[in-house]
Amino acid sequence: MSALMPTPCRPMPASHQEPKPLMSQLASFRIFAFRTRERPLLHWNPVAQFYNRAGLIKRRALWKRQGKTVVFTNGCYDLLHPGHVRLLEQARSLGDVLILALNSDAGVRRMKGPSRPLIPEEERAELALALEAVDAVTLFDEDTPRELIGFVLPDILIKGADWAHFIAGREEVEAAGGKVMTLPLEPGCSTTNIVERILGQPARQK
Repeated sequence: MSALMPTPCRPMPASHQEPKPLMSQLASFRIFAFRTRERPLLHWNPVAQFYNRAGLIKRRALWKRQGKTVVFTNGCYDLLHPGHVRLLEQARSLGDVLILALNSDAGVRRMKGPSRPLIPEEERAELALALEAVDAVTLFDEDTPRELIGFVLPDILIKGADWAHFIAGREEVEAAGGKVMTLPLEPGCSTTNIVERILGQPARQK
């Protein structure tokens, strides 16, 4: 499958650029390689498949020809917890294929502040690829996945009940004859709650 190359930022003039530290260069290369290949290098055999945008759109067309019901959901999925897993299992039970679109690191920072994400995008995607309920994983940089949803046009768009007031892509999916649904959340299961509990623990004396 052809890879969709990310649009590079406008470079600074060479005279104004400072050389990046070696570790920063390696980290940037790792993220670029992860996001532009169809199957990233993992330490285990993934259950799901990672797709760049072009690859996902092409595969969506195949699923449509095969008559498969495609379900789509999205989120940050920072610090994966049982609430995430149970929502994904419910979503997967509604169709034949479940696409999970993850906010990029830049998107998470814009949404939740400079201290997030706790887990970088390539590692969040690796975790998602290991979930049996998930069939396809992709990343998006925009503030919402509306543009991506407009390309994919899933048969069913899923969000947690906490987003019932605004579901990006609703208009596009419903105009194409698809369904938009919200699923209940697990009480007390959220990354924010987990982080607050950890920070609230007294430090142990060494």
